[in-house]
Parts: sequence; C-alpha cells; structure tokens
Amino acid sequence: MTCEQMRVALSARLDGEDLQMSASVLDTHLVACSDCRAWLVRAERVNRAVRLQAVDVPDLTSAVLAKVSGDRRADPGRLTTPASSARAAEIRGRRQILRLAVAVAAVAQLALAVPVLLSGLGVADDPHTSREMASFDIALAVGFALAAYRPARARAFVPVAFVLAACLAATSAVDMATANTAMIHEVGHLAAVAQAALLWALGRVSPPVGGGAGGSAVLLPA
Repeated sequence: MTCEQMRVALSARLDGEDLQMSASVLDTHLVACSDCRAWLVRAERVNRAVRLQAVDVPDLTSAVLAKVSGDRRADPGRLTTPASSARAAEIRGRRQILRLAVAVAAVAQLALAVPVLLSGLGVADDPHTSREMASFDIALAVGFALAAYRPARARAFVPVAFVLAACLAATSAVDMATANTAMIHEVGHLAAVAQAALLWALGRVSPPVGGGAGGSAVLLPA
C-alpha cells in the first residue's frame, strides 16, 4: 500500500473515523516509514491547534436584556394572569376613589381657609393670627390637591400630614385638660386626622416615584 493511502488512514484515525484497513498494517507501516511518521507529527500538531483554537463569542447580554425589556414595555399584559389583572383593576379602582376623597378634602379646606385669609375673621379679635392660620391651611390644601393629582407623590406628604394631626391632637388634649378650650371647638381637628389617613391609604395603592416596587407592588399609571 502507498504512503498516500496510509496518510488517509492516519487522518481518519485522528478524526476518529474508520481506517478502511487493519490498524496493525498501519502501525507496521509507521515503524518502517520515516516520512509518514513525520507527516503524522505535523498532522497531530495541526489537529491540536485547530481543536484548541479560541473562539471569539460575542457578548449578547445587553441586546437580550434590551429586547426583553422592550417586549415588556410593548405588551405588559402579556406577562400577567387573569388573577393579577383583576387585582390590578381592583387597586386601580380603589386608588381612584381615594384620589377623589383627597381632592374633596383639599377643596373643602380651601373653601374654609380662603374667606378667612381675605377677611381676617377667624380667631376673635386677632385678624393677623387668623390670616396666618388660613395661609397654613391653604398651603396644606394645595399639598393634598397635588397628591390627588399625582398619587405617586402622595407618600412624600404622609409624614407632614401625620405630624400635623399628632400635634393638633396633643395640643387639643392639653388645652381641654386645662380648660382653655371646649371639646366642641376641637372637633374640627378630626379632619386633619382623616386627611392624614386618606393620604396614607392613597400612598399605599400608588406606585412610588420612579416606578419602584414598593407599597402594593402593583405598578399602575397615574
């Protein structure tokens, strides 16, 4: 058999293919033929270089993540279930009711404070104090109106509302205990407590600014 046939068989052996001849015949030829032995050394060197060659695989992580993010924005309902859709609708409806309640509270507070600001008739014999209190009430009402308009920002107003409610409750209790005021005059401060509770509830069902997953963890449009 010729060296060419032997080298075809050697190449087949390197590739794990059928030699098309007896292995003993091939080995016997290698012992006797220095040219085929040299050819085999070169072939083995080339074979190792090809098998160990590094492959430059492109990093597709960013492209895949961008594609997934784009698909979610294009069709957010595709990843939801009927149960989650019903839950989202329930929270959306509750949020709308709370927005309306906070807006009504803001309008009522403005309706009471603006006339006092203009006339100074609120605290007996002290128009200046009346106007100062009316200015404070108007500022607070504007805050409530903004929370109703942008419920995602309602959480930012909650600490202010609760501190106000707590201070009014504490001072009213002290004044009633020392007979500086009557309970009937302090009933109006319950409105501040109700407003704080409404604001807290609105913040609970509204996504935070930036679309984070806090609160109810249901991201709904404002």
